[in-house]
Amino acid sequence: MLNKNVTGRYGLDWTLFSLFLSLIAIGWTMIYSVDKHKFIEHGLINLQSNAGKQLIFIGIAFLIGFFIFFIDGKFWKVFAYLIYSFSILLLIAVLIFGVTVKGQRSWFSLGGFTFQPSEIAKLGTCLALSSYLSIYGINLKHTKSLLICFGLLILPVLVIMIQPDAGSALVFISFLFLLYRNGMNPMIGIFIMSFAFLFIISLMYDINIIIGILLLGGLGALMLSFNKKLWFIISFILVLTLTVLGFYFSYINIVFISLGLLCFVFAFIHFRNRKPRLAFFIIAGLVLSISFSYSSFYAFNNFLKPHQQERLNVWLNPEKCDPRGALYNVLQSKMAIGSGGWAGKGFTNGILTKLNYIPEQSTDFIFCTVGEEHGFIGGLFLIGLFVWLLIRLIQLAERQRSVFSRNYIYGIAGILFFHFFINMGMTIGVMPIIGIPLPFVSYGGSSLLSFSTMLAIVLKMDSQRSAA
Repeated sequence: MLNKNVTGRYGLDWTLFSLFLSLIAIGWTMIYSVDKHKFIEHGLINLQSNAGKQLIFIGIAFLIGFFIFFIDGKFWKVFAYLIYSFSILLLIAVLIFGVTVKGQRSWFSLGGFTFQPSEIAKLGTCLALSSYLSIYGINLKHTKSLLICFGLLILPVLVIMIQPDAGSALVFISFLFLLYRNGMNPMIGIFIMSFAFLFIISLMYDINIIIGILLLGGLGALMLSFNKKLWFIISFILVLTLTVLGFYFSYINIVFISLGLLCFVFAFIHFRNRKPRLAFFIIAGLVLSISFSYSSFYAFNNFLKPHQQERLNVWLNPEKCDPRGALYNVLQSKMAIGSGGWAGKGFTNGILTKLNYIPEQSTDFIFCTVGEEHGFIGGLFLIGLFVWLLIRLIQLAERQRSVFSRNYIYGIAGILFFHFFINMGMTIGVMPIIGIPLPFVSYGGSSLLSFSTMLAIVLKMDSQRSAA
């Protein structure tokens, strides 16, 4: 039964709040485990250990949440664009007044504390998109509306890339989930995912093989559209055989020219047979795919810095990396998680955790501590909490009467999912190491305060849903 107070508004959603508290508690205990010796030496509230600092951040997070609950939920819609503009100004200001950390000018430093304005930009962008999408008559099947949404997304991404902070910039991809929920053509998402896949395989395999496969695919699509299926099968097997032989004897340029000419010949036949649209889309898709694939390969080898190349190679081509260099973090991370077994070694008993074998263990690689000390069961439990959190957010979004509130909650769900998925993927080597924290669990004031603020706004909006 719904808990409705005398003012006609609903109370706090205790399920979501309990999940938030659980993740905060797990995060702090894991940070304490990593930093136990400093914490014991310097006391409870101190700035000498990460655990002590995190306690202070947790206290501030609760104060912010308490303050947010005294603000009317409509405030966020009214001031959405102002908050977005302020976040963009902060992103620009950090390029001028910020401090450089690990080659990135993406931090402000105030009184010994640092924070990233990109965290505020996530919130600002979510509010601005939610506000725009809540305008009556907005339809993402119309090009103008879609371009405005992408403009709101691309502006902070461009500024963040100048810092450069690719990890934070990639988080904005999560807003595609919100756009899809509001009617964006799913083919756009498929198109983006297809080119993301093409980018990945272009860095994993020989670029000549990728181009050859694309040409064969385009030729096959053109040939298959004819009615004579048996003729297609025989012809394609012949072309495929000659292509393989051409690659084997290193006649690669001849193979490319031959396949390209065949594609244009069959496209011309389609034009003659009054099927110009089919031919145009296949040829345009083929040219675009080959251009993108080669550009990805060329940019990786000529524009990315060595440390950026190493990050991608750790993910896609680990055999090319030095186990004592770029690959070290992932190897130690997987070793720590694997050594935990089913039930783990026990709280504060992680050997690799104690000896600090894993760099950034309190931040990006905090899940290693969970895996080593609490094993498969502990890791699965933490994953279960995040999944439950995401499901609860979607449930809350769907019960909102305000379109703005629903959009905002979907946007936050997308951000949390992206962080959760990428961070855990980083620790087991299935995702690139791009410096994304695990929400509520990783050490860090910027991320904790940002995620806590996002959830506090969700809780406030949901408590006022009957008045929206």
